[in-house]
Amino acid sequence: MVEQFSSALKKLSRRVVEKTLPNGLRVRLYADSTIPVFSYQTFFNVGSRNERPGITGISHLFEHMMFNGSKKFKPGRFDKILESQGGHSNAYTSFDMTVYYENAASEALETVMDLESDRMHALLITPKTLETERQVVMEERLMRVDNDIMGMMDEELSSLVWKAHPYRWPIIGYAGDIASISREDCLQFFRTYYAPNNASLFIAGDIEVEKTLRLLKKYYGKIPPGPPIPPVVNAEPPQKGERRAEIHFPAQAPHLMVAWRGPSATHQDTLLLDVLQFVLGVGHSSRLVHSLVFEKEVAVSISVHWAWRIDPGSFVVTMELRPGIDAKKAEHMLYEELDLLLKNGLRSEELKKAVNNLCMQMLESFSTYQGCAQSLGCYEMFWGSWREGMKLLSRYAQITQDEVAECARRYLKPELRNVVHLCPMPSAVAPSTNTPATQEDI
Repeated sequence: MVEQFSSALKKLSRRVVEKTLPNGLRVRLYADSTIPVFSYQTFFNVGSRNERPGITGISHLFEHMMFNGSKKFKPGRFDKILESQGGHSNAYTSFDMTVYYENAASEALETVMDLESDRMHALLITPKTLETERQVVMEERLMRVDNDIMGMMDEELSSLVWKAHPYRWPIIGYAGDIASISREDCLQFFRTYYAPNNASLFIAGDIEVEKTLRLLKKYYGKIPPGPPIPPVVNAEPPQKGERRAEIHFPAQAPHLMVAWRGPSATHQDTLLLDVLQFVLGVGHSSRLVHSLVFEKEVAVSISVHWAWRIDPGSFVVTMELRPGIDAKKAEHMLYEELDLLLKNGLRSEELKKAVNNLCMQMLESFSTYQGCAQSLGCYEMFWGSWREGMKLLSRYAQITQDEVAECARRYLKPELRNVVHLCPMPSAVAPSTNTPATQEDI
């Protein structure tokens, strides 16, 4: 199975063309004429990781600002022009990057290039648009964090896991900072981070490579590079003991979040934690779901979240408990399940299932042009080159049971836990318990 998947990815890799324009814009093209459409994705190497106190949330706020007009295309024209040709666009911000993408029919390629290059070169940043988008983001924060159980728990948990690193604040930012971001802050942010030398462009689909390269030089070639990007200092000190917090808020049942700090994406343990995530919490037969949801019935749902990040990330277990269940008892039962794995390791069938699912997840991402451009772009952002991501299948296949168990023992230590309890308060209407987009990207 893995051999077949690896062979398919090798064929795809041979068709990816790499170029870098003189201004530093990195271009990656994957031409495939199976369907007359394409996906056009611009990755900017900036996220909440690049912010500082006082302007937290500016990366996400700026994502909104990018749809409010440029020198050539006035406010409201971007989406109208794109949609008139059957295309659509969207964007998201994460801790480490901001990504803009368009999916459209093949004949719209030059139109998309014109639209994207113009806002990279000459975005309109006016007091009116800033104030409008500021209010939109403030409302979004109210919905996703301040009035959302998982959102507020996630925010509290991050402040426990990190004491010095920018990952400690939410992607959407703090309300006070969002309210005080100025137009000059936005102008400086744009000049620094939205320059071609801080961007990578991934285009996948029905394109002609040589024609596309000529158009890229035409539309992007005259955009000047920006200043050097300020480095992000990882001054996070070692954790010396368990950290805990409680949130008292109207809810129907208690909730629990437990996190351990993990490695950066390029660390050798990252793929082992990918496997551990599937073993513990992905699917009905995963250890925690099978035991605590279906057998012991202490939780309504359990999820395990482990996502790659440029700097050390976090391995998170989230439990929505059944009404009336004692949270301390449920927490103890969680640790009992984890201790069984730490003591006895994992079974061969668990490893095989996890690796098969990881491989399928990866292959599915390449089943569409949008998924292909997205995957290649993320590999480049996290691993330094999209080619490193194409080696993942063979690397997953080489992982052993003992390696995963030893990795779990290194990271899931009691003294390295960070725990947040949601303690229900009575209320006529309980807020949402949906997992917020702020957990990893918005």
